[in-house]
Amino acid sequence: MPEAIIGVIGGSGLYQMEGMSEVEEIAIETPFGAPSDTITLGKVEGVSMAFLPRHGRGHRFSPSEVPSCANIWALKSLGVQYVISVSAVGSLREDYEPRDLVIPDQLFDRTKSRVNSFFEGGIVAHCPFADPFCPELSAILLESARALGDVTVHKGGTYVCMEGPLFSTKAESNLNRKLGFDLIGMTALPEAKLAREAELCYAVIACVTDYDCWHEAHDAVSVEMVVSNLSANVANAQRILRLAAQKLAPTREDVSCRCESALASAIMTDPVRIPQEVKEKYSLLVSKYLA
Repeated sequence: MPEAIIGVIGGSGLYQMEGMSEVEEIAIETPFGAPSDTITLGKVEGVSMAFLPRHGRGHRFSPSEVPSCANIWALKSLGVQYVISVSAVGSLREDYEPRDLVIPDQLFDRTKSRVNSFFEGGIVAHCPFADPFCPELSAILLESARALGDVTVHKGGTYVCMEGPLFSTKAESNLNRKLGFDLIGMTALPEAKLAREAELCYAVIACVTDYDCWHEAHDAVSVEMVVSNLSANVANAQRILRLAAQKLAPTREDVSCRCESALASAIMTDPVRIPQEVKEKYSLLVSKYLA
């Protein structure tokens, strides 16, 4: 099977990766079903990359319906080491303006009905998640964004992930601001948790499209507003991805993050009590620990 080093999950407005060469599309089946769409493999700046539209081409999956387990598993099966998410978000602070980009460093989970772990059926794992985004990958994305020179990018911020698909009420939006959250979106979870369990470096390019509904001087968020601002954001995100591809190490031997060994001390279940069929199901993730 073809392989890739970088996996890009494109959010709303990003359904294909521009500038890819040696393009090939593949369909993958996983123990968790099919991913959101076929995966496009190719090279960007000479680096192998896999691109997956989170909502499917034509935007067919709502945030709650995105098959995140299948998406992350499929990328892992292709040899991906770095996963970059491009996500539309609302801003909860005045200085994070529409069309700005943000590289967040924290997450808060307000989802309600999503499967947020691979492990079940006789195997339990508790991965560390204090720092939900890979600091090494986030730093490279920030550096790449700043290198463009004509893009406003902010370092850090807490992304609160809501269930959706409806946008916030004013009461919710104002409460999220009082709690100190900076961005609101619908897709970083469970994606970030699953990437950690899969021992992948994961980071987000958050594309600010609106002020949610808290800002009295701006209209309440609408699909038209989001789409209008996304076109500019997506173009800049693609430029960042091309620069970042050149900066990422082909292996993670020299990086200081611990993403690659997140499961090393996380599996709580006694190996002798894990059913053989469960070991086989999760071999992609755990074989090096249960050999």
